[in-house]
Amino acid sequence: MSQIALPLDWPAGETQQDFIVGDSNAAAVRHLDHWGAWPVMATILTGPRKSGRSLLGRLFARKSGGRLIDEADRRDEEELFHAWNAAQEQRLPLLMIADQPPPAWRVRLPDLRSRLGATPVVALGDPDDQLVGALVEKLLIQRNLMPPPDLIPWLVPRVERSHVGLIRVVDALDQAALSRRTRLSLKLARATLAELRLIDGQEDSA
Repeated sequence: MSQIALPLDWPAGETQQDFIVGDSNAAAVRHLDHWGAWPVMATILTGPRKSGRSLLGRLFARKSGGRLIDEADRRDEEELFHAWNAAQEQRLPLLMIADQPPPAWRVRLPDLRSRLGATPVVALGDPDDQLVGALVEKLLIQRNLMPPPDLIPWLVPRVERSHVGLIRVVDALDQAALSRRTRLSLKLARATLAELRLIDGQEDSA
């Protein structure tokens, strides 16, 4: 069996530590880790945008030697059909990533529809409290913003429970610190996020 060549435009240096595991994504990670036990050599991974699904897919493809098809629900049906068949013949796993599971894809090819119907679907959910804190900290550090010890515990119960929402929060904090040429602080975060209505309205003096 030959390993499929990885696309040259994939980011270099990604490791498993770059994908933070929490309750909302642990089941999907476990499923991908045990691809040798899949009932068919294919799986569909769904989840919200910015949830790390493409990163998880790239890590999986590198580790397993299989093939990744991102945005599978927007790809040519013949391409998906042949990729699914090739995965079974070569015994190399195929991971398809999409916004929704196959019933929402409106597949026209009956043979592809039946194959997708036999394919396991795993999902990444919205982040839980623990994952929210870890993701915000990671995103801030990636922007060279060092969060003070009191910031993350203050943010976690107040921010929107979505990956896109967390990125908006970090973007706002990054811009505020940059425009004021100051370090990130709880005081700055409270004022910035309240003004932009990126936190729950219940404010306190903490």
